Amino acid sequence: MPNSNSKVALAPPPAEQESAGEVKSSAKKMIRVALISITLVCVWLTVRFPFQAESGLEYLLNGPNSVNPQTLHLRGEFVESNLGSTEDAGGAVTVRMIAEQYLFVPQCVVVPAGVPIRFRITSADVVHKLTISGTEDQIKAVPGYVVETRLQFARAGVYEMPCHEFCGPGHYTMRSRLIAVPPEAFRNLSREARRDCALR
Repeated sequence: MPNSNSKVALAPPPAEQESAGEVKSSAKKMIRVALISITLVCVWLTVRFPFQAESGLEYLLNGPNSVNPQTLHLRGEFVESNLGSTEDAGGAVTVRMIAEQYLFVPQCVVVPAGVPIRFRITSADVVHKLTISGTEDQIKAVPGYVVETRLQFARAGVYEMPCHEFCGPGHYTMRSRLIAVPPEAFRNLSREARRDCALR
């Protein structure tokens, strides 16, 4: 005769088995979502955060020179008709450029030699770095901000301006040109000729 104190382990009813299976499945889904979230945060920290930190630093250094990268060509200082080199009323020269994958706009500018030039550049997408051949000058273009620097070219000549910040598979094609001409020759050029280097 079986002992009345012994306990017989009975299998849980099928409904309880299904419920336990659903709990395990739900737990697996939550773990999967947590892992994906952690992975995305890690990717952001390694890829995007340095750019955000650099952009914030550029903002602190340059003040409130912020622009919307998505509307650069539509309104404001960087509309296409305002790009290139312009001579202000007082004789000062300003060059405005936009960097975007995989070109600089405009792709060629003319400036007067021996005259201080104010460069204002921004980016429409990612960080780019315009370097000027034959000089130590480099200008970083940061999306959302206008980076301004002052340059002067002591002698007339042609200066190549490639990008030295890797910006994608077409990076090697990203280059522009700057032509420094005597000041009197610069004044005789039309605005369009200053922007597209149509020198005669």
